[in-house]
Amino acid sequence: MAQRDGLQRVSDDAAALPWATAEVRRIDKAAGKVALKHGEIKNLDMPPMSMVFQMKEPTQLDTLQVGQKVRFQAVQDKGAYWVVKIEPTAL
Repeated sequence: MAQRDGLQRVSDDAAALPWATAEVRRIDKAAGKVALKHGEIKNLDMPPMSMVFQMKEPTQLDTLQVGQKVRFQAVQDKGAYWVVKIEPTAL
């Protein structure tokens, strides 16, 4: 039961993360990384910039294209920045 509670907390935390907007600049499927030109990321206290993120779920890269506008949720863990969820935005 404790394990289930832990999973629930993780999903609750992800649901509470703010969304940031970005444009996909580069995709590295082999390394599981994506370069984004992003707006402010409030939970990371990060201003707009371009940077590379690691993907928590690299399979999400399969749906992305360079130049595509997206929204995403990101966290910092063990010194790296991770995209936990990413999805296309409407034009």
